[in-house]
Amino acid sequence: MSHFSARTCGRATALLIAAFGVTSAFAHPGHPDAFGFNDGFTHPFSGIDHLLAMLAVGLWAAQNKRSAQWVLPLAFPVMMVAGALLAFAGVIMPGVETGIAASVALLGLLIAFAIRMPVWASASVVSVFALFHGYAHGSELPHGASTLFYGFGFVAATALLHLSGLIIGITAGRKMATPAARAGGIAIAAVGGYLLSGAF
Repeated sequence: MSHFSARTCGRATALLIAAFGVTSAFAHPGHPDAFGFNDGFTHPFSGIDHLLAMLAVGLWAAQNKRSAQWVLPLAFPVMMVAGALLAFAGVIMPGVETGIAASVALLGLLIAFAIRMPVWASASVVSVFALFHGYAHGSELPHGASTLFYGFGFVAATALLHLSGLIIGITAGRKMATPAARAGGIAIAAVGGYLLSGAF
């Protein structure tokens, strides 16, 4: 069984600190009163698409090289902010809902088949998915919402979900194709496939 090294713990702590330092805004349809930190923090836990994608990033990071264990969970929140900024700037990004559903399905498959990539390649995959998630929430921010506090909460919760997936993956062991990892990845991919079918 694997355990966190001092370096890994330090990086995880730095990730959480960085997440609280990000100033961006995220929202979702049906939450016009979601203006504060608590609303932003709890919202990612209410949507199966975001919840599974965030956990999957951590799980996949645990299957890859050690550097990926902090690069991927850091890349996603950063690029999620970039996606929100694109929405604020009025940039048109087609196929957002499809991209979000696809992120769940593909991350599940990457876990199920224990696909390893160079860190730059895995970070690129995660970054593309993050742009879709960030754009969706940024484009749906209610007028008058606190971009600062809601954004703090949303990004902090995202980082926490990444860390949870990472801990689960490392604690479960570092074997690349265990039945448990495959089953978890297949389950995530199945949900993503269901979401993807409704995105068309």
